[in-house]
Amino acid sequence: MESSLFTLVLIFIVLSVVHCMYYVMSRKESHKDYSGIGLRIKTWWGMFFIFCLATLFNPVVSLLSLMVLTFFALKEYFSMIRTRKADRRLFLWAYLSIPVQFYWIYIEWYGMFIVFIPIYIFLFLPIPRLISKGTVGFLRNVSSTQWGLMLMVFGLSHLAYFQFATPQYGAGLVLFLVVLTQLNDVIHYLASIYFGKRKVVPTSNPNLTWEGFASAFLVTTGVSYLIYPYLTPFGPAFGILSGMLISLSGFFGSLTVSVLKRDLLIGDGEKFDALKQSYLSRVDSLTYTSPVFFHVIRYFFDFM
Repeated sequence: MESSLFTLVLIFIVLSVVHCMYYVMSRKESHKDYSGIGLRIKTWWGMFFIFCLATLFNPVVSLLSLMVLTFFALKEYFSMIRTRKADRRLFLWAYLSIPVQFYWIYIEWYGMFIVFIPIYIFLFLPIPRLISKGTVGFLRNVSSTQWGLMLMVFGLSHLAYFQFATPQYGAGLVLFLVVLTQLNDVIHYLASIYFGKRKVVPTSNPNLTWEGFASAFLVTTGVSYLIYPYLTPFGPAFGILSGMLISLSGFFGSLTVSVLKRDLLIGDGEKFDALKQSYLSRVDSLTYTSPVFFHVIRYFFDFM
């Protein structure tokens, strides 16, 4: 707990310094547009508050705070989908699956937690859409809803399971995962802006470059090696491997959600630009890093 508290204090100091720098620069150079940076800082403060709840308090508070995070992430995802009146019932059932998924975590029923959304919700979800009138857009709406549940609910819900799977190390592991995931995103973004030239997928996300990926991979792996003794029970080899794994899976998570947004918002550039600064854009990498990190630890370590 002391190491987690120290890390959170350090993050608070860094965010405060960045916020002050943004305030000074936006006032000093008012002719430049710093609105994008300002929105990013606001979302980071929101996420900092959520993960303070998720790491400093008991597992139930962590569970509820992360359940709220998944709800808003899913809500923003659904806002991108072009819907008809017949699809509203589908979304309602999707939202209702959130408390049920987190209930399996609360009672520590791992077997149901791991199959509830990928199997049972996958098989049940088309039924409300079939009962609704009309078949137009059936496949697109059902499949896009299932994608949202897998990423925003199933993927992110693994963050809440850490403290139930391993009460002794859970809070530190969550903080370790979130810090490295966000650091990986920031380094990738900054490196791509300042010296990135070769874009990974120009049509979906022009901010992702191979230079940014290489820089983020090296920095994330290095920071992982520096902080793993304070937040995890890992040895040096797995401390380094964790940074590599989080960087790689975070990259694919960010890329996947970028492609999803581009596909769902074809012809709606205004909404696409607005969602770039949403919480969804801050947790896109976590939808991949959370389950990957969780299951790798569960496979190799007995304390999970």
